[in-house]
Amino acid sequence: MSPFKGKTGFKRILNAGGYSLDGLRAAFTGEAAFRQLVLLNVVLIPLTFFLNVSRVERALLIGVCLLALIVELLNSAIEAAIDRISLDLHPLSKNAKDMGSAAQFVVLTLIAVVWAVILL
Repeated sequence: MSPFKGKTGFKRILNAGGYSLDGLRAAFTGEAAFRQLVLLNVVLIPLTFFLNVSRVERALLIGVCLLALIVELLNSAIEAAIDRISLDLHPLSKNAKDMGSAAQFVVLTLIAVVWAVILL
């Protein structure tokens, strides 16, 4: 068992919520790509409520937008961990960062495809 795992019950939930807010704050202040995706979500998500689509389609349109934020958070976490280990250029570090970037590219493609299929 990890020595860092000490809280249980409601205290653990409160701590986890605080850590999550810290992570969102760090991503928003330190990652331009995250801020750009937040802006995209601020535009696209409200737009879904003005479109003539079913509730399931609206949920899909919103879900893929939120998925992009999730992937960007994970991508930023990977980059931070790699940079924490070493700032030296290493092929494995490059692969990890490139794969995180590729995941974000795939989800942005998914947004375009889902929105196109539903709206066209």
